Amino acid sequence: MVKPRVGYTDLLHQPEDGRRYEIYDGDVFVVPSPLPLHQVVSDSIARLLHEYARAHGGIAITAPLDIVLSEYDVLQPDVVFFSAARRHLVRLDEPIRRAPDLVVEVLSPSTESTDRGRKLHTFARFGVSEYWIVDPHAPSVEVLRLRSTGYVLDSKTVTSGTVKSARMPDLVFRLKDLVPPQ
Repeated sequence: MVKPRVGYTDLLHQPEDGRRYEIYDGDVFVVPSPLPLHQVVSDSIARLLHEYARAHGGIAITAPLDIVLSEYDVLQPDVVFFSAARRHLVRLDEPIRRAPDLVVEVLSPSTESTDRGRKLHTFARFGVSEYWIVDPHAPSVEVLRLRSTGYVLDSKTVTSGTVKSARMPDLVFRLKDLVPPQ
């Protein structure tokens, strides 16, 4: 028996149940709610990107947010950024149907394998030029840059080091400013 593919249109016609969903090649997955640490770190990253957007243009947006890469690939990243040159692709009253310039994923125990696996590969396939993996438990930020073969590690910052974006050279911050002491 062939399992039918689920698309974004199917999600739009489902009654609201309070859950977040992602679709990978027509397979739908429930996204668990994040823990407080995840949200604190995600909010810190969003603030940095909002400040960068104010100074350089562009727009930063946080989850929950559907990024509709195709009818059968719909993901909910933690934070996305569109540069000033691509800001026009975001219409505030419509779903986003273009790949962001930057996707940031904050790791949680329940999502780490997805964030480092199928989510990373899907964003690479659709041309997201930079992907950050932020680990708040073993504080680190991995900055991955898209190449023709997929993402390659541009830099990894640990402990209290300085994080630099591969795509936005003016975006520099300290890791300790993202992750609160525990």
